[in-house]
Amino acid sequence: MFEQTFKNIDDVLWKEAGCTTELDYTEQTSWLLFLKYLDDLEQERALEAELAGKSYEFIIDETHRWSAWAAPKKADGTVDHDHALIGDDLIDYVNRQLFPYLQGFKLRATSPDTIEYKIGEIFSEIKNRFQSGYSLRDALEYIDELRFRSQQEKHELSHLYEAKIKNMGNAGRNGGEYYTPRPLIRAMIQVVKPQIGDRIYDGACGSAGFLCESYDYLRQGNLTTKQLEQLQTATFTGKEKKSLAYVIAIMNMILHGIDAPNIIHTIR
Repeated sequence: MFEQTFKNIDDVLWKEAGCTTELDYTEQTSWLLFLKYLDDLEQERALEAELAGKSYEFIIDETHRWSAWAAPKKADGTVDHDHALIGDDLIDYVNRQLFPYLQGFKLRATSPDTIEYKIGEIFSEIKNRFQSGYSLRDALEYIDELRFRSQQEKHELSHLYEAKIKNMGNAGRNGGEYYTPRPLIRAMIQVVKPQIGDRIYDGACGSAGFLCESYDYLRQGNLTTKQLEQLQTATFTGKEKKSLAYVIAIMNMILHGIDAPNIIHTIR
């Protein structure tokens, strides 16, 4: 369903002067995917709150929300090109306003375990490598086609994202440190046989492949609400010192179903 969209995004990145390697492709796809995921998550939570007769406080303010700058829409749901930033205006907004705003969440967050803190960490560790606002506009519109509303959609997106990680790992000597072959990881998990209630820790998690595969293994079967909450909040912990791998690990776990991954960025 989304494979062609990912190919279109790669085509845009291939033509972008600021992106020269598979590592760049994965980095830039990651921060765009993260913001689109976050917007879908917030819209879903706002709708749930409305149906329950409650109010919802958005994490991202209205000015910096995806629907305001990345994909403003007309009444018919199509992109409103009259109000969408493009060219130098778009690059200037992303570099001078959006990234500084998102980086500020690290200082404003109440705890390192919150999604607010993860937002601040991610955008403190990576940079926008798009030099052309026209290329970025094309990428934004392709990303906007992706949906994170159902488990099936997240499952497909996680597989496509894993393929990007594999390509990144095969791109060169430095990329290889981020990717461990999935068959090897699955074999390890089959030997260990983790159970609900176990704590699973990876001290050099890279792209979080071991944690993601462990989550998929434990997610099988009919779990109670309490067990699902335990998987979300009290089962997985990872540490990673490489900035790009840290960002990829968070995005990878999000796509596998962990809303606020407990991945710690460490200097050693």
